[in-house]
Formats: sequence, C-alpha cells, structure tokens
Amino acid sequence: MLCPLPLIRLLPNLPPNLTALEDMFVFTSKMKLLAGSLTLVGLVFLLIGFNTDYSSHSAEGHGDAVAHAEDHGAAAHGEAASGAAPTEEAHAEEAHAEEAVVMDAVDEEAEAHESMEHADADHAAVTHEADAHAADAHEGHGATHDLSANRPWAAFLVNSIFFLGIGIGTLFFLAIQYAAQVGWSAGLIRVFEAVAMFVSIPLLGILFLAVTGGMHMHHLWHWMAEGIMDPASANYDPIIAGKEAYLNVPFFTVRTLAYLVIWAGTAYLLRRNSLREDAMPKGQNMFFTQRKLAATFIVLYAVTSSTSAWDWVMSIDTHWFSTLFGWYTFAGMFVTAMTVLNLLVMYLRLNNHLPWINANHQHDLGKFMFAFSVFWTYLWFSQYMLIWYSNIPEEVTYYLPRFKGEYKPLFVMMVAMNFIFPILVLMSRDAKRIFGFIGLAAVFVLAGHWMDHYIMIMPGAVGYDYGFGFAELGGILFYAGLFLWVTLSQLAKAPLKLQNHPMLTESEHFHQ
Repeated sequence: MLCPLPLIRLLPNLPPNLTALEDMFVFTSKMKLLAGSLTLVGLVFLLIGFNTDYSSHSAEGHGDAVAHAEDHGAAAHGEAASGAAPTEEAHAEEAHAEEAVVMDAVDEEAEAHESMEHADADHAAVTHEADAHAADAHEGHGATHDLSANRPWAAFLVNSIFFLGIGIGTLFFLAIQYAAQVGWSAGLIRVFEAVAMFVSIPLLGILFLAVTGGMHMHHLWHWMAEGIMDPASANYDPIIAGKEAYLNVPFFTVRTLAYLVIWAGTAYLLRRNSLREDAMPKGQNMFFTQRKLAATFIVLYAVTSSTSAWDWVMSIDTHWFSTLFGWYTFAGMFVTAMTVLNLLVMYLRLNNHLPWINANHQHDLGKFMFAFSVFWTYLWFSQYMLIWYSNIPEEVTYYLPRFKGEYKPLFVMMVAMNFIFPILVLMSRDAKRIFGFIGLAAVFVLAGHWMDHYIMIMPGAVGYDYGFGFAELGGILFYAGLFLWVTLSQLAKAPLKLQNHPMLTESEHFHQ
C-alpha cells in the first residue's frame, strides 16, 4: 500500500530520496510532445534552409537595385536634356564670359591639389584600405566565394551562440553561488544545474561548424580560405597572415574542444556532486568541494569567455578587433541566461513546484536581469563611442555596414530592445515581482539579444545577402526544443530541493 505523500515526512527512517518525492518535478507527456515537436520541426526547417539556393535571391535583389539606379539615372538624364534646349541660347554668352574665370580657378585648384597630393598619400592609402575592408563584409573579401551560400551556416551559428549563452551564463551564475557562498539562491540550485547541463548541446553545434569550416564546406570564417596566408597565392592577405599563429584550423578546433571539455565538464561535475550530497547523512555535505570546483571554473572562464568570443564571432570580421568584445559578448550571454532563468522559475512557481521560493527570490533574479541589461548597454556604448571618436580605419569598418549600411534599422532596434524597454518595464521594485512585467521584459530582451548576435555575425558572414527564413527560424525551434527536453528532463531526475545544502534554511527564510 502506497503511503500518501503528505505523510512521508512523518516517517522517521525513510531514505533521503524517498522523503524528497514530494519535491520531484514531472516531465509530462504534453511537455515531451512539445519539446519533441519543436526539435523535429526545427530540424525540417533547417534541412529546407540548407537546401535553398540563396544566390538566386541575392541576384534578384542586386538586379532590382541596379535596374532602379539605371532607371533613376535615365530619368534624370532625360529631364536634363529636355530642360537644356529652351535656355541654351540664353546662357551661351554668359557661359563664354565665365569660361576664363572658371579655367583660372581650375588651374589654381589643380596646383593646390598637386601640392597636397604627397602629403595626403598615406591617409588616402589608409582610407582606401578601410573602404576595402568594409567592402570585404559584402563582397567576400575579394575571394571567389558566393557569400549568399554562407547564409544557412551563419544562421545556425547565430542560434548556436544565442542558445549557448543560456547554458554558459547559467553555469557561470551557478559557480558564483558556490564561490561567493550565496545563501538566498540555495533553493534554486537544482534549477540552475538543469539549465547548465544544456551547455554541451550548442557547443557540439559550434564544433560541427568549426570542423566543416576547416573542410571548406562553408566560408563563415574567411581566414580559413585556401591560400589566404600563402604569399604565393592570389588570395593572400598579409593582415590575416600575420594572425596565423592563432587563427589556424588545428588550433581553432582544439580550442573549441577545450571549451567543450571545460564548460560541459564543469556542469557535469557540479551536478554529480550535488546529487551525491543528497545521499549523504544529515549534517554532511560537499559544499567546500563544490566551492573549489566553482572557483577553478571561474578562473578558467575568465579567459575562455573572451577567447571563445574572439574565435567564433570576432574572427568573422578578421581585419577588425576590439579590446571590449569579450566583455561585451559575455554581458549579452549573461542577460539572456538571467532572462530564461526568470521565465523558468516563474513557470515552476505557477505550477506549485517551488513552494519554498517567494517573491523575494524572483525579485533578485529580476534585479540581475535589469542590472546586466544596463551593464550590456554600458559596454555597447563604450565600444561604439571609442571607435567612433578615434575614427581609425581598421576599427570603423565594423560599424560601416551595421550603422551606415542596410543593417542600420536592425541595429537601432536592437539597442532599443536591449536597453530602453527593460529600463521602462523593470525599473520599479514592484515590476520585478509581477509575472506579467517580467514576461513582457523577457520578450524584448530575448528578441533583442538574438538580434544582437545576428548583427554581430551576418554582415561579415553574408554581407547584404541576409534575411529571415527557414534557416533562421529552424535553428530557433531546433535549439528551443532541445533546451526544453534537456532542462525539463534534468529537473525530473532529482528533487527540486537540495537535501543537505548548508544554506537551505537561509534561502527558505529569505526576505527583503
């Protein structure tokens, strides 16, 4: 005969896993169906996207632009011709009278120009180089590759980086809880662990892109092109060749494998030790073991968070560099992770799975979401302002297509969604405790940071051959389905409340 769950705690000698049955999460068949359907539909959309010929769309777009320019030029020429006839005789004498003055002015200007020509030679060369680098983003860096063929690969990279941010941002936050001996979040550790376990999935996707790039199946990273570092090749680029010690396929692949081992390995060890702690006798725990592991990871992540951003994103625009880029990418990933954690905790609370979590815990998660949205904006402004102010050609080329070209509407919208809307929605104290406000802000933040990664990757990878179709939507659905499956299945494998965490009581009585 089964004992009713409310009476389980009254039984003195039951094993820990049985006393915690009431804290178990159930991965329902409906949620399994939703997660599986999203993954399957996303995979189908990805296959369609990868089998779509985007070169035809690119040719049509450029053809329409050229035709429009020619029609406009023809119309202007026609207007000029029709307007010249009635006034030709009237202006003939005036033209002859002014001809001598104009020729004198032209001679003087030519002399002045000739005298300045040598002084401006270096500046002109640098400016020409900047224009060439800017054109690289749209014309394949002068190579023979059709950038439109990169679009499904670039879309998959955008979604891989975006969803990686959810896992790695949560893993970093989990490590901080142990390293800083945080008490208020002890009741949420199992939620953090479940999300952190997802980190290996997008990492495998990025590893797939790294290997296929090295096999020349795509040209997302232009420095992988054949002959790009060979002085005897027509495709030689001296700037990229100077970075060969770091940007080479074997080292690139090894670094990606190292990120997978360090990040996914840490998530696994933190989860394993946490489950072992539940089986220990009362009064014993693995808190200090977890703390040492978390501190080690934080040190390693301080380095790998920046190098991974340089590898996967910044090296797409190989001629460009920014000393703030690693921090900027980290901030965006962390905000994305905090937003998803807010939504997940809300879902669990609404379904009565976290009775020991109150509005104060949700308020603290909302504060992290709000604060790091401001921090991300600070880093975005710092990077943009310093590059705009110094106006160095090898730096400004990054912003030319993004702020001066066709990406400008997306660029401006992205900044507004990541800063203005979270500020307006979450600034007050009460807003961080109301599910509706948190959900509204989450929509803007998630969409805005997806667009941020899109704008970071697409201009250098596909130029102006961008869009939103099966490849982009398929990646979102594919990873969203896998995220739900991994996270919810991990939540269902262990009690949601830790049994022997030394700060669990502090978390249960957390008030502000």
